[in-house]
Amino acid sequence: MRERLPVLDVLRGIAILGTFASNVWLLAFPGGPQAWLAAGTPTGEWLLRGLVNGKFLALLTLLFGVGLELQYRSAVRRGARWPGRYLLRALVLLVEGALHYVLVFEFDVLMGYAVTSVVVAYLIGRSDRVQKACTVAVGAVFVLLMGLLTATRTASPEIPAVPVADLGYGAQVLGRLRDWATFRAELVVIVPLGVVLFLLGARLHRAGVFDDRGAAPRRRLMVLGAVALPVNLLTSYLGPAWFLVDRYLLAPLVALGLLAGVTHLVRAGWAPRGLTAVGRTALSCYVLQNVLASVLCYRWGLGLAGPETWRVLLIWAAVSGLCTVVAVLWLRRFDRGPLELLTHRLVRPAPL
Repeated sequence: MRERLPVLDVLRGIAILGTFASNVWLLAFPGGPQAWLAAGTPTGEWLLRGLVNGKFLALLTLLFGVGLELQYRSAVRRGARWPGRYLLRALVLLVEGALHYVLVFEFDVLMGYAVTSVVVAYLIGRSDRVQKACTVAVGAVFVLLMGLLTATRTASPEIPAVPVADLGYGAQVLGRLRDWATFRAELVVIVPLGVVLFLLGARLHRAGVFDDRGAAPRRRLMVLGAVALPVNLLTSYLGPAWFLVDRYLLAPLVALGLLAGVTHLVRAGWAPRGLTAVGRTALSCYVLQNVLASVLCYRWGLGLAGPETWRVLLIWAAVSGLCTVVAVLWLRRFDRGPLELLTHRLVRPAPL
């Protein structure tokens, strides 16, 4: 039976709702994600955006690495070939991500996770020395690349200025297909960063960060996150020129501190039922929150988009609350979320 750590469910729940706290600014802006990117961050919004931008996505990526480590251990215990059927799981995730991108949201991360998981699946069973060398090498190249792109300010692709929120649903879908290369450009960043964070997440699990052995490592990670947070907020305040450093270099350091702090709280007895339920249905909630926000914000839905901060926060709270309630109710009858059940049925071995 696959190993399950309650703290991971709480962390996933926080990561899912936190990721939506970043995405909701794009969905709720008049004209949609493309119009928001073209307009830039309004004055006064930088602090709220800075508190969430990239941090929860990095946390989710670390947890994906932990999950990959647990699946590898399960395969070893069962004597199953690795990566074996895990490659089918990655393929299913890739298809789910592609559908989510085309039908729902321009900035899907599932496709990037699927590609990254295949790369890391072939590394996860290698020696600790090999994994550490890969983490350092890919991380060093990634930091250098982000630094060079920041210095030259050529990192951000030109986003089409079509206000997608004002289009009909069919036109939005066609626009995502037409501008596939532009909107999927972030995969160039997500995959190498994902390799580093997947391997780091697996390493944290092996180091005992989530169990009794992890008190000292958790303290060090919390200090790291506390030091990185004000620097991260500063880069957010400095504006678009520092976007890559803000989102992809400093945010993961803050995420490490967040992971350690939440783990400490959960081990002390803090385990909110709602967050646990969202964490257990993470894939389903990730897709559902973007679907609900699209219906609320776009003209083909209720058309509630607006630039006011209170409006964005209200949409986030309403969608997050509804997803949490749905997750709690769903788990009263099923042990997995709907998309998790679908994935499980597609990749489980056929009966003999």
